[in-house]
Amino acid sequence: MCSKLTCLLALAFVASACNSPSPQVEAAIAAQDPSGERRLPTGARLDPAGVSYDLGPLPLAMTLSPDRSRLIVLLNGWREQGIQVVDRSTGRVVQKISLPAVFLGMAFSPDAKSLYVSGGNEDVVYRFDWAGGEAKLADSIALAVKQPGRSGTRYPAGIAISRDGRTLYVAENLGDSLAVIDIAAHRVVQRLATEKYAYGVTAGPDGTVYVSAWGGWTVSAFPARANGTLEQGTRIRVARHPSALLLSSDGSRLFVASGSTDKVSVVDTRTQRVVATMNDASPAVGEGSTPNALALSPDGSRLYVAEADNNAVALFDLSAAASGVSRATGTDALAGRIPVGWYPSAVVADGNDLLVANAKGRGTAPNPGHWQPGQPMPAHTPDYTLGQINGTLTINPARPSTSDLDALSSRVATANGWNSQQAKKRYPPFEHVIYIIKENRTYDQVFGDLKQADGDSSLVFFPRSVSPNHHALAERFGIFDRFFVNAEVSPDGHEWSMAAYVTDYAEKTISSNYSGRGRSYDYQGLNRNAVPDDDVAEPSSGYLWNLAERAGITYRDYGEFVYEADDPPAVGSRVSAAPTKSALLDHTNTAYSGWNLDIPDQARADVWLAEFQEFVRDGKMPALEILTLPNDHTSGATAGRPTP
Repeated sequence: MCSKLTCLLALAFVASACNSPSPQVEAAIAAQDPSGERRLPTGARLDPAGVSYDLGPLPLAMTLSPDRSRLIVLLNGWREQGIQVVDRSTGRVVQKISLPAVFLGMAFSPDAKSLYVSGGNEDVVYRFDWAGGEAKLADSIALAVKQPGRSGTRYPAGIAISRDGRTLYVAENLGDSLAVIDIAAHRVVQRLATEKYAYGVTAGPDGTVYVSAWGGWTVSAFPARANGTLEQGTRIRVARHPSALLLSSDGSRLFVASGSTDKVSVVDTRTQRVVATMNDASPAVGEGSTPNALALSPDGSRLYVAEADNNAVALFDLSAAASGVSRATGTDALAGRIPVGWYPSAVVADGNDLLVANAKGRGTAPNPGHWQPGQPMPAHTPDYTLGQINGTLTINPARPSTSDLDALSSRVATANGWNSQQAKKRYPPFEHVIYIIKENRTYDQVFGDLKQADGDSSLVFFPRSVSPNHHALAERFGIFDRFFVNAEVSPDGHEWSMAAYVTDYAEKTISSNYSGRGRSYDYQGLNRNAVPDDDVAEPSSGYLWNLAERAGITYRDYGEFVYEADDPPAVGSRVSAAPTKSALLDHTNTAYSGWNLDIPDQARADVWLAEFQEFVRDGKMPALEILTLPNDHTSGATAGRPTP
């Protein structure tokens, strides 16, 4: 997927987004892992149990047809968006329908004749005729008038249908609202406010509609009126950034996944209070399980939780209080885990089978056919980093025996490295760390000619003669040549670099943003082109500077997570960079430019060096300094732009 990460003892150099490893590197990885399991750039291995079938790019939702003979999968990839229909008995894709854009939501009508699909950036809900196990696009219902070439403003996400089939309820992810649609009239008849980034929707037996707020802390509950519209209702506080919703069959319990806190909240819908919380944390330190999809066993006693960043499904045996089932005898504790593919994003419990859609599937591979500079870039090429992402469907027994579940749980632990022993400390802690963020270059493009390390000199773009400073730093401080970057592109690259984690918001929206399917650049501290109070893409544990602050370590930021009031600044004007995070307010050099490729990195280095010399002179050097040098996004010999 991405290149090796180069760390220089007191200085760290990281390529945040890049191409896939070279074939030589891929072969080296295979040689290191004789089990044949695919090792991910994260360091984890894929070891899925059961059987796996290939799907299209980035499946984020999945539902069974009413007769349970077909699975309908929603594809949200960079390369392609639309639906796939899968034969339930064979796992084979029997139909594919590409659409301009989709996002998250699917629901069948009660009479099983129509399938509704959220149209994401198109601001519509598509309606398909469903017959004979196939879908045929019939029409669509507009949520807003979308201007040609402009981004959608409502961005429909999760959807649900009233039990009488007359009303459609649509979460408007960018509208922070729930749209109520009269299906017969093909129009929105009501809108109700939610917290930020409305996500999942489900409707209870009594007609109450529940909506999660991906960028908030609550689930909105809207009671039904006799005419199909809804009352404003209340907001139920759960955990931070709730996403997937699941109602028990009798509607007495609402399960709410919070990927940002590794928790699943259980709400008693009668009292609208949280009555239980499933802690879904991994044995590793810090957040990172990312629960983001839910399913219940047919009897309601077992909860299945798709753990995106554990590449597993967690099984919880529920108590009577949590399940609302009097005969349930569980304790709400984790019973075990089943290993699946990369980034499980949807789960369905169907009889004896557990069906899981994995957004990133089998992982990534070398991309020798990737677009080369100077050539026209083909639209949505599969050799682009995001274009490589393809999903899988895995099928496992829904109720493995205790011994089988123990063995499966052990496989999950081994694949994620949870059993690894911590290495002994060999050196005293560094007094000062200067962490330099660079991106869009692979290890071999810069360091492939470094004879002291394991590189491929045939891939060098910027040899020693062009990058003498990089080579000097590597030779003076040391270099790691077998570290791989976890991200596909810049947004998740900066999150990995600063937090060692990427939220499900970023994972699920980057492909749409990068493929021209709407959404603003909601990363590096900005949401909808502004600095928010609660950043939807921020991990709950925060970033590197938050850890430094909590540990009492002094720190200073240069260009990372900042925005500039005049970007690019007027000729001759002074850069004024404002941090996007409160913890950086008094710890940022505002004269240091962030993301502005018209400013040479030499100008940035001059600003840093001047302050560095002051710190050294006064004996006030911060223990941690973070710098971004973004001009690795080279412009070649373009007139008026910095050159490598």
